[in-house]
Amino acid sequence: MRTDYLGNPVSPTSDAALAAVDGFIDGFLSYETRAAEVIGAAEAHPDSILLNAYAAVLWLLLEAPEAAERAAPYLARARELARDAHPRERAFVDFVAAWSADDIPGALAIAEVIQKSWPRDLLTLKLRHYHDFNHGDFPAMLRTASAALPAAADVAYLHGMLAFAYEQCHLLDEAETAARRALELKRKEPWAQHALAHVMLTQGRIDEGAAFLEGVRDTWTGLNSFMDTHLWWHLALFYLSQGKADAALAAYDDHCWTQEKDYSQDQVGAVSLLARLEMASVDVGDRWTDVADHLAARADDVVQPFLTLQYLYGLARAGRPQADTLLAAVRRAALEAPAHVRQTWSEVALPAAEGLVAHARGDYPSALRGLRAALPRLSEIGGSHAQRDLFEQLILDALIRADRLSEAQQTLELRRGFDPDGVPLNRTLAAVYDRLGLPGEAAKARARVERRLAALA
Repeated sequence: MRTDYLGNPVSPTSDAALAAVDGFIDGFLSYETRAAEVIGAAEAHPDSILLNAYAAVLWLLLEAPEAAERAAPYLARARELARDAHPRERAFVDFVAAWSADDIPGALAIAEVIQKSWPRDLLTLKLRHYHDFNHGDFPAMLRTASAALPAAADVAYLHGMLAFAYEQCHLLDEAETAARRALELKRKEPWAQHALAHVMLTQGRIDEGAAFLEGVRDTWTGLNSFMDTHLWWHLALFYLSQGKADAALAAYDDHCWTQEKDYSQDQVGAVSLLARLEMASVDVGDRWTDVADHLAARADDVVQPFLTLQYLYGLARAGRPQADTLLAAVRRAALEAPAHVRQTWSEVALPAAEGLVAHARGDYPSALRGLRAALPRLSEIGGSHAQRDLFEQLILDALIRADRLSEAQQTLELRRGFDPDGVPLNRTLAAVYDRLGLPGEAAKARARVERRLAALA
């Protein structure tokens, strides 16, 4: 029996096909563009069940309505080959088939079986994490990564997955330990770098976080557009807190919105960063126009609520009519989505969608009603803490614009607990205290801004 480079059993195959299998696994786990070579490899090796199953996976990760259709030929070929394949390979094809049919609970159950029998199958673990993350089941991410640890403690990628799972479960010390272990094993481990950036952002270690990411930027080579743009997105958040608005805007222009402008993750990163820049009083010019030009094709896209909500805000903020079309699609999804996500669409995504459109159109009382109704269960739509913080920032912005200053003051001071010296936060806080007739507190907030900027001068 042959094995992949992680030691998992593979049916008899050629050396070239096995090298392509290994190349996809390692490229995928390292977020490198070479993972895309699996499409050509599947065509070159039509008798390889894994290459065809992996090609189907790559198309499903397109995160677009046509993804299953694009994956179908490769999945069909893999299913034809399954009869004579190794049980692990057959199970993986079943996992991909369930995913393609949008039977995510079924796919997760199959992944659980694979992980118990072959705990070094870290590709399946990573894909399981993708689905758990999209549904906000962060403890499941931690449970499955921890279960693989005895068998795969030598693999940096596993420690990176474990770090992010810990972070999403608010276990920040454990997350940092796991991330640093991953980086000891492999300095170029972008998911571990990303997890450590999350920890530092959450703990208000802003200067340390910026310095850390700047210190590993030399390893950001060969990365796919999501990983490259997302690491720059995190660096831009640190720059914003530091008061380096020009650097944050340059990160957007030179890195975050320069690559795959039709790809879901690049699009939501752009929407999220532009919105944050605006709420930090940065003039973004006509940048919404370019983003909306690429979002227009998403007018019926309800593949994932987390993605849809940000497409919607970008379209509404740019004043595009497709925002109404997409809002109507969300309302349909609230009634027609598969059973396992229907409540998320109806009870979380729909009120959030209505709130986002209201905010973009200047109806702040309605924005508050919608966004606040969704907020307690917002993790169900997926996304990380840092990503979902956009919605909390929009609520804060709506409170201020609706003159609900007492509530805004409460929110700002709570936020100062994890961004104590943040320049945009303290500037906003000073303005709120002025309007509340508390000049002494306003002066303290302005002093924090002045000290912060002076320290970085």
